[in-house]
Amino acid sequence: MKGTYLGEFEELVLLSAAILYDEAYGYAIAQEIEKQTGRSISLSAVHSALHRLEQKSFLTSRLAGATTKRGGKRRRFFTLTSDGKLALQEAMQLRQQMWAAIPQVVFHTT
Repeated sequence: MKGTYLGEFEELVLLSAAILYDEAYGYAIAQEIEKQTGRSISLSAVHSALHRLEQKSFLTSRLAGATTKRGGKRRRFFTLTSDGKLALQEAMQLRQQMWAAIPQVVFHTT
C-alpha cells in the first residue's frame, strides 16, 4: 500500500463513495462532496478521480441496467475495494497522528 499517493480530492471521492455505499455513482458522489464540503464540484473532475482510483485498485465499478428515465443510458456504480478501505484508514490515521503532534500553544491566541 505504501507509495500509492492519495490526493485530497481523491480522498473526498473515496469518502463519498463509502458514504453512498451501494448508490455511489458520479453525479451522486459530486452531490455528496458538495453537501459535505460546501464546495462546487465539477462532474468531470469527479469522473477523472473515479478513473484514477479505479486504476489504483481503490474502487471497482459495475454498470447498472439502462432506464428510460436516463434515455437508455446505463449508470456506473462504484464500490470501495479492500485497498480503498485501507487507503482511507491510513489517511485518517496519518491526519490524526499529525493533529496530535501539534503543540497546544499553536491554538492559543494572544
